[in-house]
Amino acid sequence: MADDLFFFTKDVLLIKAPKKSPLVLRMIVLVFAMVCGVYICSICLKQVSTRNKVGYLNLQVIEKPCQEPNIESLETPLVHYPKPKNYSRAECACNPVRYFAILSMQRSGSGWFETLLNNHTNISSNGEVFSVKVRRSNISTIVETLDRIYNLDWFSSASKNECTAAVGLKWMLNQGLMQHHKEIVKYFESRGVTAIFLFRRNLLRRMISVLANSYDREVKLLNGTHKSHVHSPLEADILAKYKPTVNATLLIPNLKQVEETTTKALEYFKSTRHMVVYYEDVVKNRTKLTDVQDFLKVPRMELKSRQVKIHKGSLSNLVENWDDIQKALTGTPFESFLHADYRRR
Repeated sequence: MADDLFFFTKDVLLIKAPKKSPLVLRMIVLVFAMVCGVYICSICLKQVSTRNKVGYLNLQVIEKPCQEPNIESLETPLVHYPKPKNYSRAECACNPVRYFAILSMQRSGSGWFETLLNNHTNISSNGEVFSVKVRRSNISTIVETLDRIYNLDWFSSASKNECTAAVGLKWMLNQGLMQHHKEIVKYFESRGVTAIFLFRRNLLRRMISVLANSYDREVKLLNGTHKSHVHSPLEADILAKYKPTVNATLLIPNLKQVEETTTKALEYFKSTRHMVVYYEDVVKNRTKLTDVQDFLKVPRMELKSRQVKIHKGSLSNLVENWDDIQKALTGTPFESFLHADYRRR
C-alpha cells in the first residue's frame, strides 16, 4: 500500500508541468500594449495633420477676391472692395463700394445737398473734410486723407461703415482743389473716384448768402453761436433779419470771377467721370436726386433733409441797397439774376 502510494505520488510529480513566471507574461503583455499604443498614436497624428491641411485650404478659399457684380466692363474700375484697418466689413465685405466727391463752392447749397445724400441708407458723405487747413497743406496730406476716407477708415456722424455702397466727401474749390488739380485728377482717375459738381445758377443769391454768413460768423446772432445751417424756422428767421449791403461797384467783377472759377473747375476735371447738378434744379424738381442716385449706382430712395432754408423770397427783401444792385446789373449778362426765383424747399 505504501509502495502504491509512492508510485502514485511519483507519477503525479512527473506529469505536472512546472509553472511559468507571471513576470514574463506581464512583460510580454506590456510590450504588446506599448507597440499598439505607438501605432494608434501615429495614426491619430496623421489624421490631425490632414485635418489641419483641410482647415488651411478653407481659409484660403475665404481670402479669395470677391466676385465682380454684373456690371459693364467700363464700370469695373469704379467698383471697389475696401478693407478697413480698424474693423471688419463682415457680411458686407463683398458688397461693392463706389467713391465720389461733391465739388462745390461755399453757400451753394452743398450742406443741404449732402444731408439729402446721407439720408440714403447706403451713402456716406463725410462733410467738408478739407476745411481743416493742415489736411490740405500739400498733396501728400491730401492723398493721405483721401485714402483714409475711401478705405472706410474715416469716422464721422455720416459713416455707415460696413454696408456703405458709396463713400465720399464735400470739397470746396478753394480748399486746395484748384491749386493741386493735376495731382487730384490723376488720383481720381487711378482710384475710380467720380465727381458731382454742385453749383448755383443765381450767383447773386449766393453772394448775398456769403455776406450774411460772414456777418454771423463775427456777430453770432443765435445766442452767441455761429451756425451756417439751421434746423428750425425760428433760427432761420433770426438769421434772415440781417440784410447785407452789396458793394455795387465790385458786383460785376465778383460775379465774373465766380463764373471763371466754375468754368476752370469743369475744364480741369473734364477727363474724370462726373455730373453737374444745380441747386435750383434740385429745389424745383426732386427727381434730380434720382439722377444722382443712379449716377452713384445705389438703390433709389426718397431722400429728406431737416435743414431749413434761411434766405427765401424776393431778393429785394434780402439786401439793404437793392436799387444800387438793380442799376449795376441792368443791361448786363447778369440781369436775369434780378428776377430769377424758385419755390422754397
